[in-house]
Amino acid sequence: MGFARTCSVALIGVEGVVVEVQADLEPGLAAFALVGLPDKSLTESRDRVRAAIVNSGEVWPQKKLTVGLSPASVPKGGSGFDLAVACAILAANDRIDPASIADLMMIGELGLDGRVRPVRGVLPAVLAAADAGYRQVVVPELTTAEASLVPGVSVLGVRTLRQLVAVLNDELAPEEDPDPAGDGRPDPMLAGLTVPGGGVGTGLASSFGGAAATGHGPDLADVAGQRTARIALEVAAAGGHHLYLKGPPGAGKTMLAERLPGILPPLTRQESLEVTAVHSVAGILPPGRPMIDAPPYCAPHHSATMPSLVGGGSGIPRPGAVSLAHRGVLFLDEAPEFSVRALEALRQPLESGHVVVARTAGVMRLPARFMLVLAANPCPCGRYSMLGEGCDCSPTSVRRYQARLSGPLLDRVDLRVEVESVTRSDFLGCDHGESSATVAARVLAARERAAARYQGTPWRLNSEIPGHEMRTRWHVAPGALHPAERDMERGLLTARGLDRVLRVAWTLADLASHDRPDADDVVQALHLRTGISRGVPVPGGV
Repeated sequence: MGFARTCSVALIGVEGVVVEVQADLEPGLAAFALVGLPDKSLTESRDRVRAAIVNSGEVWPQKKLTVGLSPASVPKGGSGFDLAVACAILAANDRIDPASIADLMMIGELGLDGRVRPVRGVLPAVLAAADAGYRQVVVPELTTAEASLVPGVSVLGVRTLRQLVAVLNDELAPEEDPDPAGDGRPDPMLAGLTVPGGGVGTGLASSFGGAAATGHGPDLADVAGQRTARIALEVAAAGGHHLYLKGPPGAGKTMLAERLPGILPPLTRQESLEVTAVHSVAGILPPGRPMIDAPPYCAPHHSATMPSLVGGGSGIPRPGAVSLAHRGVLFLDEAPEFSVRALEALRQPLESGHVVVARTAGVMRLPARFMLVLAANPCPCGRYSMLGEGCDCSPTSVRRYQARLSGPLLDRVDLRVEVESVTRSDFLGCDHGESSATVAARVLAARERAAARYQGTPWRLNSEIPGHEMRTRWHVAPGALHPAERDMERGLLTARGLDRVLRVAWTLADLASHDRPDADDVVQALHLRTGISRGVPVPGGV
């Protein structure tokens, strides 16, 4: 009788659970039982592991074989357990010293020929292993760079099962041909590393606005006119505020939203690890980029369902658009065309910064700290506010169209801007305003002021501060809140709305290098939220 154990990781969303893989050999009729709540893809590992061991030149044990995945109460899925199962079987059969793999973490899929295939979610799996105290991890060779992002963990990248067995036995590792077919084409088995269509309209800032700094992407200088909207974009980027752009077709709402990532600062290392973990689990990690350092940009089509936005699906839930846009921008163009159910599902993550998806297969908690940008026409035909053009929509249809964005949802949006039609002088003029690089420098300086103010707290942006903390720990100038308080007494602002006006006022103060918001900052914040001019011009370097 032989027994051996090693470890792997079961992913539930972006959180990992360490799983002990145990193999037990007993005399009896040759059979292979896999227990521990495996799903279909994991159950099929019995055939993959058997073929991989035999084709690697090893002997398959002709005994009663039981492989257990503990804890048995945690659902497990995917093909990332193959490598651990194969090594546990070989150790139980005395081909490998059981002690050499007892404290080793293994992640990888096996092909029938014994090659080790990359799997999704390597980074969050290694993070979970490091948190559990494991310091040695074996991963597929192609994911070595991703696994090496976790500090304090020794990573061994292997190409085949034969290589790993030789390393564990202190033998000379065989040289493996990276192109066994000899035709130079990519290995088709590597296609499982990415999920076609899993990005839900995602992109990275380096391919959208973030490339503007190098002159190879959309730049804010491309936008004609729209002074107030450009300033609102700058304020949103500096404080992490949500933004609602309302205006006729062709006014530049989509152009503004696509240029928002270009004025956002690069992600910190902690933020990069969070974003990379989500994209790795979703299967949309860019090839050759083990770590994402630019804010993501996600723009799903208005036909997107509620599960595609907040996460879900059959079986174990998958990350949705709100998680794929974590630490970046979620842009909903033609927002009233989205289903009401999908829009209302955004209310909870807008407040909490995470989303909890409960399904019969399990409960998953995913990060969702994103900047929401909504764009909408004033009416179905879009000409409701255009000068010199008649609107064909009835008052009832206009009200019904605008009511698709509910009051509770818009109450969570800090900035609401009317985007006017572009005039001929704006469109044909030579001066279209500042570039993204110029605005990004001011945004970075404002964020650094906020980060210095909140040092020693769990927050970095003005939009993240709870209302009670903002009111009691960081005070505005005496009498500065009187205009907002009057609006609240008149019913123009809710308690949540007052807190959000206060946060925007702090962002305006950071952009203007004020020590604390004064009355003008509060009035300007009210203007950007309500659209009602209070006699104080909105500042800006446009």
